[in-house]
Amino acid sequence: MNHTIKQGQFNRRGFLGALGVLGLSSYLPRALAAPSPLSDLTLAVATYRGQDSYFNDDAGTSNRPYKVDFAEFAGGNLIVEALAAGSLDIGAMSEIPPIFSIQSHREPKLIAVLQGDVNNQVILIPKDSTLESVAQLKGKRVGYVRATTSHYFLIKALKEQGLTFNDITAVPLTPQDGFSAFQSGQLDAWVIYGVFIQLAKFRSGARVLKTALGYLSGNYLIAARPAALQDPLRKQAIQDYLQRQARTLDWMNNNPEPWAAKSAQLLGVDKAVFTDMYNSRSQPYKLLDVSEQAIASQQEVADLFFNAGVLSERLDVSPLWDRQFKLLPPL
Repeated sequence: MNHTIKQGQFNRRGFLGALGVLGLSSYLPRALAAPSPLSDLTLAVATYRGQDSYFNDDAGTSNRPYKVDFAEFAGGNLIVEALAAGSLDIGAMSEIPPIFSIQSHREPKLIAVLQGDVNNQVILIPKDSTLESVAQLKGKRVGYVRATTSHYFLIKALKEQGLTFNDITAVPLTPQDGFSAFQSGQLDAWVIYGVFIQLAKFRSGARVLKTALGYLSGNYLIAARPAALQDPLRKQAIQDYLQRQARTLDWMNNNPEPWAAKSAQLLGVDKAVFTDMYNSRSQPYKLLDVSEQAIASQQEVADLFFNAGVLSERLDVSPLWDRQFKLLPPL
């Protein structure tokens, strides 16, 4: 709460008290009625193109007692940086970007878990590929996205077959560059997530060698700027926003047709891509409280990165987590 609001509340109370003594309070104009204490607050929220924030109006969750300034990002690592810089209050990401933030001492606080689809993270192979198993990736050119769930999934899948990154030609690429490389035949396999899977399937007949089911937790983390949690009003707004986000996700789960149609419009991709995504998902979206299982899951990710030599030291993720937010089931 800032000093301006405090001063305004003090003056208003004194003014109302004086009116009460004079018997004039019933004539107080409606314009002077006390506004919501949140009405002057703006919550800075990270989003991704086509994600839940674009469906608030559809779900009936956009009529908030505070303002929201949405900023679109391309990845969770950029959201971590923006939280550390103070330009964001909250944002969602995979389990991985906060792990790397520990080494730079720019850690966000992890306040909730968004469980999502793990079939939407896969190892793709070209239409005419003869590959039939992860073990056969040995000696092959494999694209992936560094320091993401794609990276983690590839390490874990190779390890299961007794292989490491040294056994393949690992090619770190952005999703956009990976798509171009895969489409032009420069990769034998591509570990990727999101709409790129359906695009590759629809445009070139790409096939799924392996999904991340059983390899990834499906946990995406809601991260907050630590200073935002020290502000009682901002913390109240964050709690309200999480409740509304849970309701928006529930609407997305239960309305696949309008969700797919609007997603297609937002991303300029055929609706069939999103229908396929919805029909292939491993589980519906759920927003959950922080739990021991969620913390243990992220610790497993950090330990795997350390054992694979991606991290220079073993990191303890538990200080990242904050349990003060409790979520109610969607209304």
